Amino acid sequence: MHRRHLIQSGLALGATSGLAACATPNAAPTTNYPIDRDRQAPAYTSEELIAAGSRELGIAAEAIGGAIERIFAEQGDSPTAYIAGEEGSGAVGVGARYGRGALHMKDLTASQEVFWQGISIGWDVGGNASRVFTLVYGLYYPDMIYRRYPGVEGSAYLVGGLGVNYQQADGIILAPIRTGVGLRLGANVGTMAYSRQRNLLPF
Repeated sequence: MHRRHLIQSGLALGATSGLAACATPNAAPTTNYPIDRDRQAPAYTSEELIAAGSRELGIAAEAIGGAIERIFAEQGDSPTAYIAGEEGSGAVGVGARYGRGALHMKDLTASQEVFWQGISIGWDVGGNASRVFTLVYGLYYPDMIYRRYPGVEGSAYLVGGLGVNYQQADGIILAPIRTGVGLRLGANVGTMAYSRQRNLLPF
């Protein structure tokens, strides 16, 4: 009888331990990405961007400073990334633009390569090559950049000989600053797709 009681007690203890293990599993619960704490990234100051833009575009700090100050006034003072690169474009009514650059974020140990290609409809005819320095708002991790961005009609303008326009998609705002003569501001009504590799089709 005593032996039977011990066996029953052992079975009961084992069942209780099993239930406790099921209630508190070792594996942490999975969370969909991104989560709120991931939607943070250190922002660049205007001084940092003016220095980087002057270096990347090969122009005086005063020249790019006016463009960056205007972007800050219109979009805010918290860009979380910038893209430095170069592009070529051409148009005969319908235009195409291709570019390549490096995405920089403060919390990245190295830059990330990015390509872009776009198509537009405008009144201009011709082509040009230029350097581009793009301020990026609302980017919290690098892979968010890869998507299509519509251009905002009527947003293109000149500041100190530099062309500026805005592209926006899913809360991310891009503000490219372009150098060179023949900036083809009329071609900014269209879309631009950013990708991990070069694509020949501008769609």
